[in-house]
Amino acid sequence: MMHKINNIKVLSFLIPIMVLFSSCKNEFKGCEYVAYFGGEIVNPNNPYVLFCKDNEVIDTLKLDKNNRFFIQFDSLAPGLYSFKHEPEYQYVYFDKNDSIMVRVNSKDFDESVVFCGRGDQKNNFLMEIYLKNEKDRNKMFEFFDDNFEDFSKGIDSTFAKETAFYTKRKEEIKWSEDFDVFAKASLNFNYYSKKELYPLIHRIRTGEDMIEKLPANYYDYRKNIDFNNVALSNYAPYVTYLSHMLNNMGTINYHNHFTEEDLALKTNINKMTIADTLIKNEKVKNSILNNIAFTYLLEDQNMTNNNKFLDTYKKLSTDKSKKNEINTICNAIQMLKVGNELPHVSLTDVEDNEVSSTTVTKPNTVFFFWTEKARSHFEAVHTKAMALKNKFPQYNFVAININDSKEDWKKTLRKYNFKDITDLHCSDFEDIKNKWAINKIHRTIIIDSKGVIKNAFANIFDSQFEENLK
Repeated sequence: MMHKINNIKVLSFLIPIMVLFSSCKNEFKGCEYVAYFGGEIVNPNNPYVLFCKDNEVIDTLKLDKNNRFFIQFDSLAPGLYSFKHEPEYQYVYFDKNDSIMVRVNSKDFDESVVFCGRGDQKNNFLMEIYLKNEKDRNKMFEFFDDNFEDFSKGIDSTFAKETAFYTKRKEEIKWSEDFDVFAKASLNFNYYSKKELYPLIHRIRTGEDMIEKLPANYYDYRKNIDFNNVALSNYAPYVTYLSHMLNNMGTINYHNHFTEEDLALKTNINKMTIADTLIKNEKVKNSILNNIAFTYLLEDQNMTNNNKFLDTYKKLSTDKSKKNEINTICNAIQMLKVGNELPHVSLTDVEDNEVSSTTVTKPNTVFFFWTEKARSHFEAVHTKAMALKNKFPQYNFVAININDSKEDWKKTLRKYNFKDITDLHCSDFEDIKNKWAINKIHRTIIIDSKGVIKNAFANIFDSQFEENLK
């Protein structure tokens, strides 16, 4: 019912495009791979939509004055693509001659995605199963506390319902076998991920080690997984599952023998070694190795351990491309060493004046990051910063907003009274990501009394954070 309502809501902007499709029907009759993609972004964050394949941008689509975009591809290979309206993205699948329109509200991105046109039903199915998985994931943690019998009963019951939903929609839509690879992956890998996570999270939350108590056939589902499936190499449910599996398989049981930093190093090298053994297809293996490296390198930094990690990564990965994001992160991390000056990025103040980060990087400065989309975090981090300002008045606290439009940033600030905090906005997320290695808001950068980096990978909520300010 909800999707019928949403379809009515977008009908007004779809009608002109559908007329175009109809009028072009005969003209493109001989072009077997002609495809159309268009839509509308409500409350856009920026004036572009990126159309991508395997994380590579195929085309940059500019929004018109009505925040709509449209493109014709004379030859588009069937398969899974993605569209990005930074910082969000979603997938879209094209069969031969599909003509797909999408409507998205950037303020509620995933929940607002609605597809229309030829090929819409299978794409709306992917969104439905994605949202079901997200809702399921948000309430899963309480189930990880359960004993094995209750946990298994709970996830098996949910999986049975989702399988029935998948089977019903497959029969109704009659989608292709190529698309079914992604449909089944969305269903199965969410279930498999829960099984991989259970022994790890159960031990963290309850202190009970389940490894020796699991049934002998607990991981039998792994036997049916194709670890070299190129089609899925950049598909989030598959990559996420492999990450969980490698976290599970790479766990070091004698963890009390190592420091926290050394344990992280040994665990992640172990994960990469297992991936190298298990996955033979270079494209899939490189994707997984990059995922492991990306996650590890953005945790709290130990430069000696980083170099050891990268030595192993470079031996195992065959991804030597200049576009390899790991190289960008490594370069940024090297620039963020203790004692270095913080690289320059452009920022904006509330008066719309461009501000160089160099001018606000004074001796004794703390940079922290936030977005309106993570409301509980941005309220908590500002509150924490104000408390620290009272305790350490010699420090300047600079809050940098990322991922929100200038208008939304200013609107949010007007609702609050954050005293003694300098609030700035970053319009170029790629620039700050590449230079300051920022890909998440849970980062804090500390500048010492000499105006150079003291700790570029701190966390303001860490129990030991104040030691950095003394």
